[in-house]
Amino acid sequence: MDLQRRLTLYLFGLIIGGGAAYWFYGERLTSGAWMPEAKLKQRLGSTLLKATPGAQAQLDARTITLDALRLRMDSARIDFSASTRDDATLTYAVTAPYNGTELKLRISALRDFDRDSTATLLELR
Repeated sequence: MDLQRRLTLYLFGLIIGGGAAYWFYGERLTSGAWMPEAKLKQRLGSTLLKATPGAQAQLDARTITLDALRLRMDSARIDFSASTRDDATLTYAVTAPYNGTELKLRISALRDFDRDSTATLLELR
């Protein structure tokens, strides 16, 4: 079998396999969060439900709600080098745009999703 025939068969199988995967998985195939930052944005966007009293006071002073912050997680940037980890918690440094300014957030979440899956806003600058 010559090289052109092999490439033709490979391309044909790739098209059939891609079509079958899209048929079975649909939009989940193309809308998955595959990279670590995308996975984290997805997690924080769905689990940021609480704020510490100090962070809540900072939110109230700027008239921002947690719902508004959750909606902006898709366009946020996560600084993994400024984030900290310990045995039980992960604390992330997040920069999120809000009405033309950039908010610097510190968000904490437990490593064990089974114990508590919610994320907590610790600080807003």
